[in-house]
Amino acid sequence: MIFAIEEINNSTELLPGIKLGYQIYDSCASVPVAVHVAFQLSSGLDPVFYTADNCSQSGKVMAIVGESGSTPSISMSRVIGPFNIPQVSHFATCACLSDKQQYPSFFRTIPSDQFQADALAKLVKHFGWTWIGAIRSDSDYGNNGMASFLDAAHKEGICVEYSESFNKYHPRSRIQRVADIIRRSTAMVIVAFTSPGDLRILLEELSLKPSPPRQWIGSEAWVTDPDLLIFSLCAGALGFGIERSVIPGLRDFLLDLSPSKVAASPVFTEFWEDAFNCRLGKTAVTDKNVCDGSEDIETIQSPYTDTSQLRITNMVYKAVYAIAHAIHNAVCQETYSITQCDKLASIESKQVLTQLRKVKFSQNGYDVSFDANGDPVATYELVNWQKSESGSIELVAVGHYDASLPVGQEFHINRNLTWVEDGTQVPVSVCTDSCPAGTRKVLKKGKPICCYDCIPCPEGEISNATDSPDCFPCPKEFWPNTKRHTCLPKPVEFLSFNEALGIILAAFSVGGACLAIITAAVFHRHRTSPIVRANNSELSFLLLFSLTLCFLCSLTFIGEPSELSCMLRHTAFGITFVLCISCVLGKTIVVLMAFKATLPGLNVMKWFGPPQQKLSVVSFTFIQVIICTLWLVLSPPFPMKNLTTYKERIILECALGSAIGFWAVLGYIGLLAVFCFVLAVLARKLPDNFNEAKLITFSMLIFCAVWVTFIPAYVSSPGKFTVAVEIFAILASSFGLILCIFAPKCFIILFKPEKNTKKNVMNKTLALNGYVDDVKQRAEFSEDRNGVGVSTEASSVKCKLQGTTRLPAFSMDGDYVIGGSFSIHYSMHALKHNYTTMPDPLRCSGSIVTRELRYSRAMIFAIEEINNSTELLPGIKLGYQIYDSCASVPVAVHVAFQLSSGLDPVFYTGDNCSQSGKVMAIVGESGSTPSISMSRIIGPFNIPQVSYFSTCACLSDKQQYPSFFRTIPSDQFQADALAKLVKHFGWTWIGAIRSESDYGNNGMASFLDAAHKEGICVEYSESFNKYHPRSRIQRVADIIRRSTAMVIVAFIISGDLRILLEELSLKPSPPRQWIGSEAWVTDPDMLMFSLCAGAVGFGIEQSVIPGLRDFLLDLSPSKVAASPVFTEFWEDAFNCRLGKTAVTDKNACDGSEDIETIQSPYTDTSQLRITNMVYKAVYAIAHAIHNAVCQETYSITQCEKVSSIESKQVLTQLKKVKFSQNGYDVSFDANGDPVATYELVNWQKSESGSIELVAVGNYDASLPVGQELHINRNLTWVEGGTQVPVSVCTDSCPPGSRKVLQKGKPTCCFDCIPCPEGEISNATDSPDCFPCPKEFWPNAKRDTCLPKPVEFLSFNEALGIILAAFSVGGACLAIITAAVFHRHRTSPIVRANNSELSFLLLFSLTLCFLCSLTFIGEPTEWSCMLRHTAFGITFVLCISCVLGKTIVVLMAFKATLPGRNVMKWFGPPQQRMTVVSFTFIQVIICTLWLVLSPPFPMKNLTTYKERIILECALGSAIGFWAVLGYIGLLAVFCFVLAVLARKLPDNFNEAKLITFSMLIFCAVWVTFIPAYVSSPGKFTVAVEIFAILASSFGLILCIFAPKCFIILFKPEKNTKKNVMNKSQS
Repeated sequence: MIFAIEEINNSTELLPGIKLGYQIYDSCASVPVAVHVAFQLSSGLDPVFYTADNCSQSGKVMAIVGESGSTPSISMSRVIGPFNIPQVSHFATCACLSDKQQYPSFFRTIPSDQFQADALAKLVKHFGWTWIGAIRSDSDYGNNGMASFLDAAHKEGICVEYSESFNKYHPRSRIQRVADIIRRSTAMVIVAFTSPGDLRILLEELSLKPSPPRQWIGSEAWVTDPDLLIFSLCAGALGFGIERSVIPGLRDFLLDLSPSKVAASPVFTEFWEDAFNCRLGKTAVTDKNVCDGSEDIETIQSPYTDTSQLRITNMVYKAVYAIAHAIHNAVCQETYSITQCDKLASIESKQVLTQLRKVKFSQNGYDVSFDANGDPVATYELVNWQKSESGSIELVAVGHYDASLPVGQEFHINRNLTWVEDGTQVPVSVCTDSCPAGTRKVLKKGKPICCYDCIPCPEGEISNATDSPDCFPCPKEFWPNTKRHTCLPKPVEFLSFNEALGIILAAFSVGGACLAIITAAVFHRHRTSPIVRANNSELSFLLLFSLTLCFLCSLTFIGEPSELSCMLRHTAFGITFVLCISCVLGKTIVVLMAFKATLPGLNVMKWFGPPQQKLSVVSFTFIQVIICTLWLVLSPPFPMKNLTTYKERIILECALGSAIGFWAVLGYIGLLAVFCFVLAVLARKLPDNFNEAKLITFSMLIFCAVWVTFIPAYVSSPGKFTVAVEIFAILASSFGLILCIFAPKCFIILFKPEKNTKKNVMNKTLALNGYVDDVKQRAEFSEDRNGVGVSTEASSVKCKLQGTTRLPAFSMDGDYVIGGSFSIHYSMHALKHNYTTMPDPLRCSGSIVTRELRYSRAMIFAIEEINNSTELLPGIKLGYQIYDSCASVPVAVHVAFQLSSGLDPVFYTGDNCSQSGKVMAIVGESGSTPSISMSRIIGPFNIPQVSYFSTCACLSDKQQYPSFFRTIPSDQFQADALAKLVKHFGWTWIGAIRSESDYGNNGMASFLDAAHKEGICVEYSESFNKYHPRSRIQRVADIIRRSTAMVIVAFIISGDLRILLEELSLKPSPPRQWIGSEAWVTDPDMLMFSLCAGAVGFGIEQSVIPGLRDFLLDLSPSKVAASPVFTEFWEDAFNCRLGKTAVTDKNACDGSEDIETIQSPYTDTSQLRITNMVYKAVYAIAHAIHNAVCQETYSITQCEKVSSIESKQVLTQLKKVKFSQNGYDVSFDANGDPVATYELVNWQKSESGSIELVAVGNYDASLPVGQELHINRNLTWVEGGTQVPVSVCTDSCPPGSRKVLQKGKPTCCFDCIPCPEGEISNATDSPDCFPCPKEFWPNAKRDTCLPKPVEFLSFNEALGIILAAFSVGGACLAIITAAVFHRHRTSPIVRANNSELSFLLLFSLTLCFLCSLTFIGEPTEWSCMLRHTAFGITFVLCISCVLGKTIVVLMAFKATLPGRNVMKWFGPPQQRMTVVSFTFIQVIICTLWLVLSPPFPMKNLTTYKERIILECALGSAIGFWAVLGYIGLLAVFCFVLAVLARKLPDNFNEAKLITFSMLIFCAVWVTFIPAYVSSPGKFTVAVEIFAILASSFGLILCIFAPKCFIILFKPEKNTKKNVMNKSQS
């Protein structure tokens, strides 16, 4: 700063003639000193001045450079801001300082942490790190910087495993905790927003124990600090630093330290003495040599002289120049290129502040300017800690960051980086490795968004990108590869000639065909032999031919299906098999007829000779040919890609086309086969000379069996195996026929020729025999086993008692002694160990906890009660040793050792050593942590421990704590109960606080696990204890104040919660509903905190112990005086002193004190909860000892007083105890836990305004699930409310919407998205919406599916009424016209226009008008068939009449020509025949349509999503268009004829009217087609009706209107003469 000021003072361009001065103060890195400096710099140095005077400006500054830290800078800025004194910091980076509302006069030359935070977030994202740890200094710099970074990181999708704060002033335990978190964490990368001093402390702690390697990412505050390069565990660190710079002349200036300069400055003197380790003059330092003048500052290695890395130094340099430029602009003016500065001008700091906002200059190549927030342009140097060849760590610049560049271009790396442990590969730091292609991300419930599971894509779906959130189905003909990241074309499969199965079947096919051919050749070769002739050789050859075709037709089933092969395979198979069966049937009939022919008087063979046999075969086969032809014509088989049988491949197969055709072909074959089989069966017992029937019977039996089996096999076989089954059936039946019928005969022909004679053929017999053999073997094995034993022996050892014996608080001798440990005092006296002398014995401090005193006295009461009992341990006296553990683990451990080892100073293990002081069992401890410590000590000695107040679930682990029991339920039950309680009231968004102890940590862990299972989300979970610094308590209090969770679950001890509630009481806090664990919710001392009014929690059930209160109050003066504990209690209770105690500020007790008058937890027996647990613990131990030493003989209990029992026996018996005391059951499960029952308590305000504990319900864990919790009274909630408070992250999604989780938030935080169109959700908080069934549609709220309204053109709506009216009107018009024509039927105009056809035309038009009515109304099966057929037939009748009239016109003209008499060929009979013929063709078309595929009513669900269109489906579109096409054909034909006749003489001009009518007709129906196709829903029907009406009206008006007009209104023209000569224009 001084160098810059001197440089400016020597400048002729900047402030020429002006001398700048300076006042530089040492702030000691302290806020108070910095504030003092700020006041001094802003107020001046005058000791006295008057505001009315022009007071001296001495000491008052124009601007201030500094401070280094953000916190001091904030403090200074708040002081000097109101005085408009500009402050330019060189190193204060807190983003908060950019707030001009709070810090209007603050500027800086170093970028704000906001820019650095963004840069660090981009750096982390650049290297793919999504799972990081974060540490920060607990200061404004660290907290604000980290807050900015975490916000930026969140936007970049980076998750933070932990975020911890600390500073060098925190206790070492806090630093150790942060170090342990780093060691245990899974995040490889640590982002540290800390100061160098704070980080040094942490790195030193991490260096003490081996730590996993971590990649450090640093803020500029420490990453460029050369002093930290000594920590090798940070090698490879990466971070942003201020850019290095060069300031010419600075090094020489720094080294220019003359002796006079050094001696004149205390700071230089101190620096010099430290640097050279000598003393200058008469300084206070006496252990150093005097500096001799040989010291050379250039020889020292110091950050002062090191100008190689000028970073922050340049920020100071720029700050000074910025202020100088501001002053320059305020006092200087440029005239004719000459700068003149007014040296005498009096300017205010406000003017400098104004000018500072505008400065923009360049110094030594570095630009300087400030934005509206007082921040400079943010540029950083990316530095890397790299090891040099010598092994030392060096700072290496590897890139840079410029925030002024466009987004995405700010960041640039220009050198190789070295990573942690000198690695060259970028380390990986992710919560979960990226999900590879082929999987999808599924967020882990309750974890950050970076933690997820990678779920493989389901079958048939792929994901082709890393970290895909979803999988997508492949197109229909594609299937995923094995990795499920690519869709590949499905392999196409069919039975081919290239595969084994196809080759085998083809070989059998060809083999079978060859066998048939060979058999035919054998028969042909021996065709004259008796056996061939006797078996109808002609049919045999035809049968062998058909069998050859059968074998060969199976080849058509192999190979890729094509259109031709699909049609060929089934039809060829059907026809050849029928030919085959027909031949067999013929042979069977021949056998029967031949037998009949042998009977006297019968000559039936003439009726079934060879011609008849051939005809029967041809006839049967021809029927199959017809069936196949119809099948091929109507709906032939076709090749099809089967995508349903196998998902992963395509089966190329032949679709049947018409299943009816296929089963008709197969059924016909079956029918013939059954008929043949029946005939063969009937003929099987004929004489032997006709025994071929037997062979046929066998063959048909095989045939039928094969094909009956084929049907289910065919239906159930998948893919190409369907084809294989069909081929197999063909081959099996074919082989059955050829082998059964021809094999025996061929055998005789070829191998037994001697039997091939007429005589043998008439008398042959055949027989077959066979046998089957089986063999079985058995073996046995045996095995012997042996064992060995081991024995051990122990030697005697001398044991000596170590340490000082601790005196019990209460004790009594007895036959068996029970130990007790109670926290009668709440703390232990702190000891300072000097390790030179034996430490003092551990002793308690603080006041007595009167509740614990009551517990200890309850133990004594129970023992005395047992000693007086005649049923439990009669004749046995129990003793006790009760110790005060001071609520301290060290004292509890001491007590445990003492109770387990006895009190003998020396004993030998080999002797029967004294049992003095050794106990049978121990009652205690209160806290879980002391109980854990005690149990670990006494467990190996098998001494049972029964706790009355240790609830940690961890103590149920019998592996670790085998001798531990308790009468209070485990926290696991309480945690489950609390979770069910929270769930019961619908709270899904809660806060959680806990004691940082075994009780709190384990209890909360159990609760959080149970809460997670119940679907409860936790906004925060904080731990603390009363020994933590206040800042920690404040932080927890602030979290509670800022949180949105209404409900707080506190698993905490009373002492810890008291500290927090006191902190919360200091500032107004939003109301919170407290849910408490039993440790504090039933503590009467806590009821003073009104902010917890309405608290709900579980406590141990209240109980009654008869006689206890009297026992507690029975404190005689001798008892009190004899016990130090009672003495202390008495003095505290009555504020007096007993005897010669150390207390001197209290009056002596005078004996008037009455214990019954005091209000104390000791005397309060109204809420006996834990006290009963003590009582039950003592009784449990007594019952265990009773079971070990007592026996019942003849209903008399006898106990051996002198028997020596071990604690192990008591431990064994304790596991079995089960009894009831005062109505309270006592027993232990396998984990040493009792049955868990709780009382639900509520903090309710009484009428007096005080808070009372009210039991409002209970919880019994032994009851069935869902019935454990029972509430029997009204509850009072927070702020005295009677309504259950709401505590949810997001309000429940109502029906009609679905939950969509908010990214990066717990599962309880979600958005409610309305269900998409056509879907509903009918439950609250539905995770998904479900589509309505096809015929239903959601209501407006989308929470119910309602039946879709059914729509059709009805008579009740306007459109239907209008069309019906026109239909009826048209029909009436036609009838009226007919009536007019009939009335004037003898008039010339009617007679001239072919009255018969006219009347028929009017009749058909009436039908046309009326048929349109069938289109209106709800479609039914009959109306659908009627409307189209009636329309088709009536319109053809109509057009036929018009066509007849047109032909009559033409013929009439031809008849007028000379020599022509054509009317005889088209007279009335022919006209009628023409009409009937044309109409009959349409009738045939309609009949075929109705028979094959008639129209039917259908619900159209596709046109409109929200409603159903009830309409008539066409059935067969071909039929519909055939009907319409035929009408069109006739209309066009009629139109053409009418056009041809339009220019005939006027007396035949009816052709013109017909032309017009046909023109209208054709135009209407040509227009109808596109309108019909494109009209939706019921409008399709309306279009069709309109076309019918329009064309009908066109016909009636064009043809009949002119004639009716003449008949009715121009009767004078209705004459023969006028009709013969009329003309029209």
